[in-house]
Amino acid sequence: MSILTELAKNFRPPAFPGSYLLSFEGIEGAGKSTQIIKAKDFLESKGFQVIILREPGGTKFGERLRQAILSSEVEIHPVSELHLFASSRAQLLHEVTLKELNQPGTIVIYDRFLDSSIAYQGVARDVGIESVLRAHSQFPLNLVPHMTFYLKISPEFSEQRQKIRNAPKDYFEKNDLSFYQKLVEGYETACELFPSRLKTINGEASQEIVAASVQEYLQEMILSSGPTTTK
Repeated sequence: MSILTELAKNFRPPAFPGSYLLSFEGIEGAGKSTQIIKAKDFLESKGFQVIILREPGGTKFGERLRQAILSSEVEIHPVSELHLFASSRAQLLHEVTLKELNQPGTIVIYDRFLDSSIAYQGVARDVGIESVLRAHSQFPLNLVPHMTFYLKISPEFSEQRQKIRNAPKDYFEKNDLSFYQKLVEGYETACELFPSRLKTINGEASQEIVAASVQEYLQEMILSSGPTTTK
């Protein structure tokens, strides 16, 4: 863990006074999409400009990568996965995120970020967390959110929610329970590496309870100072 801890020190949040970068993480069925919308509504009610971005995606380049990855019918090599996601992330940070955060009173919310690479490619795909962190060692990939909400659920709970949802499964959703267990292990390691940034929330609780927990953290970190400006 010592090497990982040293590498983790290279990461920092963007420095734009009055603006914040947030992310939501979790395995499939954790409720990220629902909670992102609830967080957006809450923050907008307080006067912030809120922008939601997804990974991979958010740019023309990223959306093409997203389609290619999630619709792939052949196995993508884990190293290819890592660098495809990193490429999409770098472009999104450069093309959209940093420009938006330059406007005070802006909050950008990501649906997945670095921690997904740690869990999916670093652990579940066995590329290694060290390789993930080293691949993100250069600017802008060494930027991380000010706060990340990890909605923790069990692999079994994920499977139940996916059955209820009954939607076609993409490239990652087709994996078995052992893959999901590795994802949970990956997220746990990310929480150990970035303890001040990652906030673990019980994703198996009701939507209202989860949203209340998220809002409590937002109140503590962001709303105490309030937006610099409103747009």
